[in-house]
Amino acid sequence: MRAISQDTYGTPDVLEEVRLPRPVPGPSQILVAVRAAGVNPTDWKHREGGLFLDRLPLVLGWDVSGTVEAVGFGVTLFKPGDEVFGMLPYPYGLGSHAEYVSGPARAFAHKPAGIDHIQAGALPLAALTAYQALVDTAGVRAGQRVLVHAAAGGVGHLAVQIAKARGAYVIGTASGAKHDFVRSLGADEVIDYRSVDFAEAVQDIDVVLDPLSGDTRARSLGVLRPGGILVSLLPGTDPGEADRAAELGVRVESLLVEADHAGMEAIADLVEAGSLRAHIEAAFPLAEAAKAHALGETGRTTGKIVLVVEPQDV
Repeated sequence: MRAISQDTYGTPDVLEEVRLPRPVPGPSQILVAVRAAGVNPTDWKHREGGLFLDRLPLVLGWDVSGTVEAVGFGVTLFKPGDEVFGMLPYPYGLGSHAEYVSGPARAFAHKPAGIDHIQAGALPLAALTAYQALVDTAGVRAGQRVLVHAAAGGVGHLAVQIAKARGAYVIGTASGAKHDFVRSLGADEVIDYRSVDFAEAVQDIDVVLDPLSGDTRARSLGVLRPGGILVSLLPGTDPGEADRAAELGVRVESLLVEADHAGMEAIADLVEAGSLRAHIEAAFPLAEAAKAHALGETGRTTGKIVLVVEPQDV
């Protein structure tokens, strides 16, 4: 099978198309013929320096949308020919930037019939991150005030939609050029982080979702009401954060996304209800993975980038 691999860490040009053996699904696993796979910031961070992974060569990719090719012993949820989407176990279960990938059956759900593989391939990691942060961790409910940083980004634009679907009042931060886009997602307010200090513009927030960390994380504590929660997607570095959070009567959690069958089912339900849709910034053929990484690293994209795997005769 074709796959995008790297023998060393570095810039996007370390990525190359290679031929590898097709995986064989083990017990409780399925083999998926990949049709589309999202590219996320974690992909280029791992490509550049390994991050959680210290093994080479490396085939990246956690997002998957495709067709079940075969099932291992014990699998009852899916049959060959089923269209599925899901996130491979993060961080060690990667490898979707290839024609085929195997993974635990319960990391997947049936792909909603109303979206194509490009849409479905863009959703899993980013949507699961947003869902696990807002629903599983923060318990967002109707009437709460939710602040989503980087609201036009991969996780952020899905988080806005998930929070709105739960009846929250949603405030997003984004550059001025992306305000119309964020409002189109359902945001009630949008703050231009380049010209406005959000810490002075908002208050009495119940939930903050912060994919940025650093100074944004520190200043976000001050906008929470007592009992509020900040969910960060990056580890904190401020040794005094816990003391400040305790003084303010708020909670801070750092979340690392997990493979999650129930979460994928919930995401599929939101998609089918018309409440959740990924915005696709660009879609590249598998062979142009380096171009996808280079675009993502500009930091100026809106929504998601996807690799498309077209079936080829062997």
